[in-house]
Amino acid sequence: MTRVALLLAGLAPLAFAVPAAAQSMDHSAHGSQPAAEPAPEAPGCTPEHAAMGHCTPKQASAPDTTPGTSGTDLPPGDAPAPPPPGDWYADRIFPKGAMEHSRHAMMKESGGLSVGFISLNLAEYQARKGSDGLRWEGEAWYGGDINRLTLKSEGETVFGEGIESTETQLLYSRAIGPYFNAQAGIRQDFGQGPDRTYVTVGLEGLAPYWFEVEGAFFLSNKGDMHARLGGYYDQRITQRLILQSMTEINFALQDVPEIGVGSGLSDVELGLRLRYEIVKEFAPYVGVEWALKVGDTARFARAGGEDADSVSFVVGVKAWF
Repeated sequence: MTRVALLLAGLAPLAFAVPAAAQSMDHSAHGSQPAAEPAPEAPGCTPEHAAMGHCTPKQASAPDTTPGTSGTDLPPGDAPAPPPPGDWYADRIFPKGAMEHSRHAMMKESGGLSVGFISLNLAEYQARKGSDGLRWEGEAWYGGDINRLTLKSEGETVFGEGIESTETQLLYSRAIGPYFNAQAGIRQDFGQGPDRTYVTVGLEGLAPYWFEVEGAFFLSNKGDMHARLGGYYDQRITQRLILQSMTEINFALQDVPEIGVGSGLSDVELGLRLRYEIVKEFAPYVGVEWALKVGDTARFARAGGEDADSVSFVVGVKAWF
């Protein structure tokens, strides 16, 4: 009897479930009654209840595109950005003048801060046939992202002969885009020949594929005009080992025998330097440089007892701070 009672208790739910399932069948095919209407929308309709037909989920509303929307409420697109808010909540609690001063200081520190930078691109010993010497090239600037005051210096010495040539430029630099700066100022040359002062106009920046390039025109106080193109590219071999190729080409509009420069293409320099960054700010290097004087510039050099071309093996350091 006990087993029979347990069996009947187990079958009881099925007995009630079968009529209920039969009542929920769709009888519209027999023409006896229309299909059942979907259950009304319920505020707490879960996906499980919706799957069983007990309720209808609420449809997500379309994004609000009314003029009052702003920020992340705006639909995607390329429309102009909305104007910045003018109702600062802090002004309701603190004096407006004090908050204006704080906001100005914050914006200056976040985007209008003036900073300084010093870079020694080349500081090297050059070993070449019969005329070993030193060479340097560097720059320093102070300013912001748009306007800067830039100082450039480069030169070389020959052991036993003193300074062969130096060049110093004082320039105003202004950003004309995300990657390029226009520059204008004064260049002053010193060396074994007569001194020269030039008005300088140039352009420098980052070209596609990460080439650092620069170009400039120079008009001297004697009326002679020169031009220069240059650039370099850093090829990373590892995170610390970098191979740098460098090129510089100089032109002159006319012959200037007193400084040993001929018209047209005057000289070309090609360099290859392998450096190791001990830290980002300090990297020793070794390399080789080839210098060639062409045209009348080569003729002036030979007349002065110099070679028109030379190869130098270099050891130096690159640093910035």
